[in-house]
Amino acid sequence: MGIIAWLIIGGLAGWIAGHIMRGGGFGILGNIGVGVVGAVIGGGLFSLLGLKAGGFIGSLVTAIVGAVLLLWVIAKVKKA
Repeated sequence: MGIIAWLIIGGLAGWIAGHIMRGGGFGILGNIGVGVVGAVIGGGLFSLLGLKAGGFIGSLVTAIVGAVLLLWVIAKVKKA
């Protein structure tokens, strides 16, 4: 997958995760950052669970799961 696809998936995943977790996005760069980091987290989590997700949709789902998890952890740390 090329860098453009990574950025598109990251932007979409960050935007969707932002709406799931707090009702809004983070701006284009914030969405991409959250989505790309979320993709790494989601990929690691899916690997630990023995799950495989391929193609654009699978990559997007993986990134969204990771981004939601990332935002949840950040919210918990901010409350503490």
